[in-house]
Amino acid sequence: MMASIGEFDPLNTRVPATKIEVTVSCRSLLDVDTFSKSDPGMYEPFRFYSIYKKSMLLTEVIDNTRNPDFVRKFVLDFFFEEKQNLRFDVLGINCLLSTLSPSKDFLGQTFCTLGEIIGSTGGRLERTLSGIPGKKCGVIILTAEELSNCRDIATMQLCANKLDKKDFFGKSDPFLVFYRSNEDGTFTICHKTEVIKNTLNPVWQPFTIPVRALCNGDYDRTVKVDVYDWDRDGSHDFIGEFTTSYRELSRGQNQFNVYEVRHGMEVACNPSQPTSLHYMSPYQMNAYAMALKAVGEIIQDYDSDKLFPAYGFGAKLPPDGKISHAFPLNGDNDNPNCVGIEGVLESYFQSLRAVQLYGPTNFAPVINKVANCAAEITDGSQYFVLLMITDGVISDMVQTKEAVVNAASLPLSIIIVGVGPAEFDAMEELDGDEVRVSSRGRLAERDIVQFVPFRDYIDRSGNQVLSMARLAKDVLAEIPDQLLSFMKSRGIEPRPALSSSPLPQLHRHI
Repeated sequence: MMASIGEFDPLNTRVPATKIEVTVSCRSLLDVDTFSKSDPGMYEPFRFYSIYKKSMLLTEVIDNTRNPDFVRKFVLDFFFEEKQNLRFDVLGINCLLSTLSPSKDFLGQTFCTLGEIIGSTGGRLERTLSGIPGKKCGVIILTAEELSNCRDIATMQLCANKLDKKDFFGKSDPFLVFYRSNEDGTFTICHKTEVIKNTLNPVWQPFTIPVRALCNGDYDRTVKVDVYDWDRDGSHDFIGEFTTSYRELSRGQNQFNVYEVRHGMEVACNPSQPTSLHYMSPYQMNAYAMALKAVGEIIQDYDSDKLFPAYGFGAKLPPDGKISHAFPLNGDNDNPNCVGIEGVLESYFQSLRAVQLYGPTNFAPVINKVANCAAEITDGSQYFVLLMITDGVISDMVQTKEAVVNAASLPLSIIIVGVGPAEFDAMEELDGDEVRVSSRGRLAERDIVQFVPFRDYIDRSGNQVLSMARLAKDVLAEIPDQLLSFMKSRGIEPRPALSSSPLPQLHRHI
């Protein structure tokens, strides 16, 4: 990549006011090789050339990708009073390094000034690459940040246990990618580890990194770490992620520096596709609808008004695409109630047409919302049941455990039904049949969660009625004991039957 900054004049040099770090990414680069994503050593020197210093600055080589995020940064002296012209050339691995004459793997170029990058919104400038007639060369993204005076150096070593298996014939080949957060919510890549082959329990080599590269001297700045499974063709599989900060990392090896790798893939789902678990077939109910109907039609008999607040979690909402983890299925924030189970199903199907399903899978917001309702009525006259149906591995386990522990003292039970082929092993932590759920050293006052994978109840002959009956029987079996455990813990005695329903009213949330 080449960049040029105005001609050097030794008689008029100035002390730079600041040093600027420029980060480079590219998207949709030109694919110049039929058999690989631009020769196996792609996007090599992203060559950066500075006429100002009569030198050429290079990024690292990134293999097999049309969307590289380069870790190596360009640190430039910024003179406010001068126009500093830059040129960025993107070159494939076969480009001649000895000259500035590109070979067949010249992939495009752009021109700008350092001031343009700094002056762009968020210090982020996006430009179209050009230079190959008749070809769309893709986009280059340049991000500038003023460097702090922090001179600290950090040395760290990370390991992982029980990562997801991604390779069909082996285990996984995991590596880590570190990012620092930006004010606009984006992240800037700052480090990659080596790849550890064929293991789910990797131990990476210690590495040293300037603290200003990791967080630019802000010890509380969010640092995101992505875990990937390396693939030779460059299509690395996402395993999960976690967030931390340099302040937390600097505590060293202790219980605070153990992180759950969340399966927090931001995945958009299209329910109109037959492969979607939300697919609305004209011939049969999907797994979500079956679980709703199976549990709902039994428990609704114990609810006097048959009004059920129903929420979705994990979707982009109209009109602005805001992501929500607790939105009313009927679209009415003031009154999320649906009339009967049929009303819940109707709202569910309508919401599929209105929102864009989106990850990650966060449980805590919905649990806390229903717990707030339950906290208002603790005299034994009402008991709440929350049914949660999910096809994803939970992403906010720490927050969910906290929510469950807090809710265990309230008149509330939680039923979680997992649908689809996902591995739900972590969900067993919430089902306190054997080990009571705990958070921050606090044990849940009582067991309030029942988790089941729906696939365990599907009738092999395809009989949906039988599948639903099996599911309902198991997930509802613990509700009476959970209700009684709450009443006994509060010393609430059974009341005389003043109506046709001597039981407390069960308020079901979905």
